[in-house]
This record gives sequence, C-alpha cells and structure tokens, in this order.
Amino acid sequence: MDQRASIPVTLPRDNPTRSYWQLEPDKIADVRSTDSLPEKAEVIIIGSGITGAAMAFNLLETGTRDIVMLEARQACSGATGRNGGHTKAASYLSFPEHEKQHGTAMAVKIARLELANIRAVHAFAREHGIECDSHPCDTVDVVYDAARWQFNQRAVKTMQDAMPDDDASVYAVHSAEEVRSKFFCGRGGDEGVYGGLSYEAGSLNSYQFAIGVLKLCLEKGLNLQTNTPALNLEKVGGGWKVETTRGSIEARKVILATNGYTASIWEKFQGVIVPLRGHVTAQRPGLNIPSDRLAGSYSFFSEKGYDYMIQRPKGSKFEGDIVIGGALSKAVADGLEEYGTADDTILNEDIIKALEGSLPRYFGDNSGRDHPDGRIRNAWTGIMGYSPDGFPFVGEVPGEKDLWVSTSFQGHGMVLCWMCARALTTMINGNPGENEELNSWFPEVYRITEGRLSLTFKGRLRN
Repeated sequence: MDQRASIPVTLPRDNPTRSYWQLEPDKIADVRSTDSLPEKAEVIIIGSGITGAAMAFNLLETGTRDIVMLEARQACSGATGRNGGHTKAASYLSFPEHEKQHGTAMAVKIARLELANIRAVHAFAREHGIECDSHPCDTVDVVYDAARWQFNQRAVKTMQDAMPDDDASVYAVHSAEEVRSKFFCGRGGDEGVYGGLSYEAGSLNSYQFAIGVLKLCLEKGLNLQTNTPALNLEKVGGGWKVETTRGSIEARKVILATNGYTASIWEKFQGVIVPLRGHVTAQRPGLNIPSDRLAGSYSFFSEKGYDYMIQRPKGSKFEGDIVIGGALSKAVADGLEEYGTADDTILNEDIIKALEGSLPRYFGDNSGRDHPDGRIRNAWTGIMGYSPDGFPFVGEVPGEKDLWVSTSFQGHGMVLCWMCARALTTMINGNPGENEELNSWFPEVYRITEGRLSLTFKGRLRN
C-alpha cells in the first residue's frame, strides 16, 4: 500500500469515462462567467462538485462576494457527478470503532451528522426546487457472510445502547427469509443470505443536485470558470496566487474542494489523501423487476467487500434502471491497483465483469431474463479520496493562513460534504458565537491537524 499511496497524484484527466448522470451534460457544463480569468478575487474555490457548490452557496448567503470557482474540466465532472446516487450513511458499521478510539460522545456526534447531512440535502433540493430525482427512502443492507452478519448485529446493538431513542440509531433487523420475501434477494440466485438491516436513507441524481446549487450561486454572482485546471498554488503578500492554464489569479483566501485530487495542487497531501478509483454501472433491470418494485436502495455485503445499488425512481429519465457499483474486492489483490490512481478514463475489466453479473447473482429468478436491449446501459469510473484515519480533512491547513480545505470523504461524500461545507463556512467567517455552536455538532476528529497530516495511509478503513 505504501507504494500505491506514493504515486504522484495528477490533475483530472481529459476524456474521462462518460458518467451515466452526464450522458447529456447540463447547459452550464462549460460555462465561463467572464471571457478571461479575473486578476483578483476575494475567495477562490477550486472544485465544482458538491463541496465547492455548497461552499459557494454558504459564503454568498453569509455576505462574501467576489468568489471565483475554478474547475479543471466541465462543471461537476468529478466524484459528485460520477457516484452511485446514494445518500446512505450505514453509521452502525463504523460506530463501534469510533466509540473505541474516540469515545461515545464523538461516535454519537458522527452518526448524528451523517443523518443530518442526508436530511439536509433532500430538504435543500425540495426547498429550492432542484430537479434531481430526490427520493428519501429506506435502504437495506443484505448480508451474505456469517461473521459479518454477527458483527453487523452487534454493531447495531452497540449504537442503540449508546444512543437510545435517537433517530440515527433506528434500524430494523430482518431474517434471511424476510430478506428473500420482502427484498427479493436470493430466490434462484445466491442463497447464502444471512439477514438484513433496513434504515433511513435516500437516493438522488447528485450531478443534477450540485448543478442546481451552482445555478443558484451563479444567480448570486459566482464567477464560474470551467475547463481551467489549477496548476500551482503559492503565497503572495497577504494572500495566494493560483496559476492555471489560462493565467494566474490572486485571492485573499483559497478553498480546496478537490477531494481525491487534492495532492495535485498542494503536495503536503501526497500520501495523506490517497485517490481510489471506483466503478459504477447503470443496468436495465431484468424483465421480472417492474420499475417500482425496489422502492428503496440496497447494499450487498460479502466477506471482503460490498456492492451498492439504487433503482431510478418513477418519473425519472431511464425510469427503473438499476445503478450498481462497488466490486473492488473482485479485482486482483482485492483491488490494490485501484488505490493511488487518479485516472478515470479507463475501466478495470475484472470489476466491470463482476458488476455485470451482479443482478442475477443477488436477485436470481426475481430478476428474470435480460432486457432485449441488453443489461448494461453504461459503465464508468470516478476518483474518491481516502485519509489514513478514515475521516475528512476540514479546516485551515496548519501553518498556511487562509488556505482552507474540505476534502477526503472516504467514498461517502453524499453523507458528509454538505455538513462539512457548512462547518467550514463557519470556520472561515470566524464568528465566535457560531464557532461555539459549531463545536456542539461538528466532530472535532474531522478538523485538519498537523498530527493527522503525519499519519501513514494503510488502506480504506470503512468497508
């Protein structure tokens, strides 16, 4: 893993695999608010995914003006526009370790933030009329390994003992037979189902959500500069200069919303925020699966890893399609070569083959014959960012005044980014009263520190 983590992180590549969500890019995909790059700005945000969009919106709402956003490729062309469409926390999986390492209060705070993030994203889409197929729903974790099933049940009990009567600890436990009858898994396919857990979650088109937030920001005066990679970052006077392919721009503050690509801009993150390439497919459902049969979302847990799945809701484009990703453990050496790569232009054929066979494997006869047009509609990759301790980095880079980051979301950006952006906005604005309130809900372990930057990456901790 040391060798993979040491691979120099590159800028986003040209001609990435085409994300299902971007088969028809939005009209702002290539927007440049001004023909030339401004010489100066108050704030530069690098990255136009959900973190960059949320940061721009929050800062504009709290009075900051003259914000320039730089995006290396098209708007929202990174991880946000390439994920599996989940807003799903599965907080119970990490709760025991968080409690062991950081105490019960911190573990509870993390679980509450994740659920609050899910609810906030869907509420924002609803409040602002963002058409992104927002679908709050339950999810089910289907378990195919005896040891993992025992662990999952213990983890849920640990969480519920620590935070009884809390929304974040509400889980329903399902027997193997109930999983087969209620969630249609196993019949005629993989019979090794041990049980399942269901809980609050959701799904959405995160590309359209982030694009919707960016449009709100453009109306408020955001200067968006797409297809403008940031090449270098250096201190100048009382601020920062960002060198791009189209010239340089200076600002008092710079915010890195760059997730797995962060080390390509600020070398101190090399080996600390490690890219990991993920794979996702969009599949036409088997003929036995009607478009409204799978009302919630799914994850399928085996001994070594998991796959995750949503079905596109009624009224959406490609209604009924099943979006399923994961299968990292199906690659050579459990997917070791996917670590350290920032190349989303190609596919790992072993992983794609495993995903292609996933629906008959999980649903068996309940899936039915393939659609006449074939099973796979689209397959693509995206780059996630992982840290040594499994937590995001949020805050001001130690020793670098007014260089701020909200990055490294462990493949769970849709349940972390929104609230982390809210926290970072409070830190940047520096209101003492708001900072005191922030400490009541924002996990201290997410804050960037010199100690965390010195940790050694050993692989992803949450699986």
